[in-house]
Amino acid sequence: MPTAAPSADALAAFVERKWDAEIVSQLVEYVRTPAKSPHFDRDWAAHGHLEAVVRQAEAWCRAQPIADMALEVVRLPGRTPLLFFELPGIGRHTVLLYGHLDKQPEMTGWRAGLGPWQPVIQDGRLYGRGGADDGYAVFASLTAIAALRAQNVPHARCVGLIECCEESGSYDLPAYLEALAPRLGAVDFVVGLDSGCGNYDQLWVTTSLRGIAAGTLAVDVLAEGVHSGDASGIVPSSFRVARVLLDRLEDPRTGAVLPRELHCEIPAERVAQARAAGAILGEMTWKKFPYAGGTRPLTPDPGEAVLNRTWRPALSVTGADGLPPIADAGNVLRPRTALKLSMRIPPRVDGTQATRDIKRILEADPPHGAQVRFAADQGATGWDAPPTAPWLAAALEAASQRRYGRPAAFMGEGGTIPFMGMLGRQFPAAQFLITGVLGPQSNAHGPNEFLHIPYAKKLTACVADVIAAHAARAA
Repeated sequence: MPTAAPSADALAAFVERKWDAEIVSQLVEYVRTPAKSPHFDRDWAAHGHLEAVVRQAEAWCRAQPIADMALEVVRLPGRTPLLFFELPGIGRHTVLLYGHLDKQPEMTGWRAGLGPWQPVIQDGRLYGRGGADDGYAVFASLTAIAALRAQNVPHARCVGLIECCEESGSYDLPAYLEALAPRLGAVDFVVGLDSGCGNYDQLWVTTSLRGIAAGTLAVDVLAEGVHSGDASGIVPSSFRVARVLLDRLEDPRTGAVLPRELHCEIPAERVAQARAAGAILGEMTWKKFPYAGGTRPLTPDPGEAVLNRTWRPALSVTGADGLPPIADAGNVLRPRTALKLSMRIPPRVDGTQATRDIKRILEADPPHGAQVRFAADQGATGWDAPPTAPWLAAALEAASQRRYGRPAAFMGEGGTIPFMGMLGRQFPAAQFLITGVLGPQSNAHGPNEFLHIPYAKKLTACVADVIAAHAARAA
């Protein structure tokens, strides 16, 4: 007869062996491939890097000793490929496991000896782009299921979606969800391994995700550049006009976002969870970042810091055009300044409407009559988890205590995973375990990104524990 719960020691040993013998080497190979998301590689199909990482993951999955697994690379015309797997299980319930294989671009500032496509293992950390965000997900997901089967522990039917468009807002995913809906079935539990952790000492559960409203603000004042000695004082500076427009969105002294329509009321439960997470993390909520010189955080209060990055909007300027490198900057009043804006919005603010609001605010009554345009390129609504079912709360606590020796912790994340909102709408009765390995200094999207291998091993075992608890509860 199948056992009701996995042996903690045997399951951990299985996961450890699988990571050491196979997964780490697979991720080393994966890091080497510049599989940038379509937003950052418009010729992705011709370059073939996304195809390469999908084929690599497919080959590893097929090599696993899981005889009854159905596995397919699904391809819709004109869209990035998606790896789909299905494993039968007990009962009528279905677990959906999610991850992605596309990556953010290179970014500058990598330490000497490190690079985005140069895998390096130091002190249990695998450096390079994409391993933690989140190329490990497909390997960890199947390993968790294989670990249960190795001990004859039952699990519900499991399906997996590993996409290649997440870092571009998952714009291909709705088409795949529609096409695969009959094969997905009635999903009642979602496991997503594309999130973060507050430390590497316990299981962290993501309770919410911010949305995003992004686009390019372009200010044109001239048809061509002119001598600054001749024009300055007469022709308005496009940079100054852009600066004035940004002040409509945020307080330049505090960074607080000003338009009320970009805020929402923070639920009391989320405030309490943020305070609890802040108490666990203390000054690490803000000390984990690599500040330059005497730079200070916006707030030293840990609870407020958690709320700032999870339930309050914040603006970042992530790119610029029209500004020559300093070495090439002559005395010219430039004709144009264009800034890439990324506005993180609270989980309950609609992303599409937020882009409309930002466009209206920025384009209204432009200073000096300058030509101003905001072109939105991404509007994604965040996600707020449904109330945690008692069985899941108990399973999370037990798994964290078993694998880490500390209680589970709950906290929102500041990033955006559009897939979660999509699944929340498609399966409104489902429970969610959204978690991940992006902890202090792991620096997803930036230089020196790394995967904390010991933490990822324990997280894999936690996922197995919770899937087993899901099946036991369903039975």
